[in-house]
Amino acid sequence: MAKLYFYYSAMNAGKTTLLLQSAHNYRERGMNPLLFTPSLDNRYEAGVIRSRIGLEAAAAAFSREDDLFECVQKHLLERNTHCVLVDEAQFLTRDQVFQLTEVVDRLNIPVLCFGLRTDFQGELFEGSRYLLAWGDELEELKTICHTGKKATMVVRVDEDGYALREGSQVEIGGNERYVSVSRKEFKNVFYAGKQIRMIDPLEARDERADEEQPDLLDPKN
Repeated sequence: MAKLYFYYSAMNAGKTTLLLQSAHNYRERGMNPLLFTPSLDNRYEAGVIRSRIGLEAAAAAFSREDDLFECVQKHLLERNTHCVLVDEAQFLTRDQVFQLTEVVDRLNIPVLCFGLRTDFQGELFEGSRYLLAWGDELEELKTICHTGKKATMVVRVDEDGYALREGSQVEIGGNERYVSVSRKEFKNVFYAGKQIRMIDPLEARDERADEEQPDLLDPKN
């Protein structure tokens, strides 16, 4: 029996990587997954889902006005569809979550949604709210706060690492704008004004630190 799945987490927990791996698994078995990504996510080219580790796949870009049940039905006229996968599912509307339940209940196609649970103010996104309410299977993907605790929330920060407490709920960005933190650290940063250490890009690492590390392939070590 098909189900509506919601995989949620804070940022940098590997949601997109898991989505792309799931799509690969279906294709490897001769099945056809249908991928969706919100058109408002403009970090990459339109209609592309890309993970932080470099995996990517083509997807159908949708807007808030699109009827996803109709989109799936039209796709079925061209080829069989064995699964629907939705990236950045927090940006779904209430109606679109309902449409995805129709894909499950009327078309008997499983739907896997991947997204954030809460926004930078600690409030539920619209899509996440209804996926949590109507989903058949809910699974939290784990990631770590810089304090070492499980990260469950996200803060939006300025260039100095201080939380931004006002602004539009939707503002696309990555590690330069958002940091995943535990609930306790969220309160320290968002309410108490604590400065947070940003995640440095891998290419910005101090090469001297690498030089100080022993060469594990050197037989003398």
